[in-house]
Amino acid sequence: MTRGQVMFERVYLAGALAFLTLKAVTLLVNAASFPRLRSCPDQTTSDRISILVPARNEAENLRHTLPGLMTQGAFEVLLLDDQSQDQTAQVALQLGATVLKGHALPYGWLGKSWACWQLAAQARGDVLVFTDADVRWHEGALRAVHDTLMRHRADLLTVLPRPEGLTVGARLLTPLVDAVVLSYLPYPLLQSALPLATTANGQVMAFRRSAYLASGGHAKVRGDMLEDTQLARHLKATGGRVVQALGQDWIGVRMYGSYPDSVQGFGKNAVGVHLESRGLLVMLGLWHLMVYTVPWLLLLGGWGWTVVRVVGVLERTVVNVITGRKGPGDLAEGLLGPLTPLFALPAYVMALQPTVSWKGRQYRQQPARLKPFLRVGIHSKEQR
Repeated sequence: MTRGQVMFERVYLAGALAFLTLKAVTLLVNAASFPRLRSCPDQTTSDRISILVPARNEAENLRHTLPGLMTQGAFEVLLLDDQSQDQTAQVALQLGATVLKGHALPYGWLGKSWACWQLAAQARGDVLVFTDADVRWHEGALRAVHDTLMRHRADLLTVLPRPEGLTVGARLLTPLVDAVVLSYLPYPLLQSALPLATTANGQVMAFRRSAYLASGGHAKVRGDMLEDTQLARHLKATGGRVVQALGQDWIGVRMYGSYPDSVQGFGKNAVGVHLESRGLLVMLGLWHLMVYTVPWLLLLGGWGWTVVRVVGVLERTVVNVITGRKGPGDLAEGLLGPLTPLFALPAYVMALQPTVSWKGRQYRQQPARLKPFLRVGIHSKEQR
């Protein structure tokens, strides 16, 4: 090995160890500080809570998820049928939801934001809870959501549902939603006043109605593919408080049923997750290959590379434990760590295309405007 090769390996190893150490510290911080939904007593509240479900071709999911929503005790459950080609409206009506017929998609809008905006216009609640059709609400979940919203004095509570019923193919990419949030975004940073340091999950977002309207609601993010995080940033920039929480035993999701579904889902959001930068997306994709996959392929020797391999495998397992996933398959999921960057490559390739396809619609990828989120939001004492 030449002197230059030795130097390169040392720098490579130091970079990998520093990267994994930073992520490990972030995981420890979030294990201690990230809010979890918790059981709370059945108590009366003066708040009227509207559960709002945007749905397009979701008949099969609704048969499994809507019954749980209907028993939460909400003031109203509204479902918007977004021009479905299946039995979405009929299934929802049979299960007791109030069904709204969605209007044609206007120019400049993306489907989900348009559906949510129509729902908000019809909702009568003081608290607006947007939730996807594939999310499972277990008994007492709405009480836990409302209690967390009030206890943290939040204007927006966004929840990470716990993945459920994962197939082998879905395990390859789907749990990365939790891994990205918990290993890259320390909760104290998310609670800083900087709007850009904000994330949200559109699967469950509970707003105080007044804060939702003051931020511009989904009309403000009508053309953004990553509308959930963009909306949270707008709310924070206008002085609102955004709180994130883990769903634990209360809220679960079967987001993607297979590996191809995961690729399509991650591909449509990948650019937004990487701060609207395709350059950053490519660099991080290559770096993940270098850290998690290449050390196994090259069989690099020494204690340092052993640490890199072990930590790279344990990382996903630790994430699953924090989110409450402790079954044998969940604990063994870390073994997929070295393979994940390889299986993520098709999603990266899809993200680099000028258009993406979702729910039977074609969207041209438009970069979101991040400049307004670089300034510090101002929180009033009442909001704090």
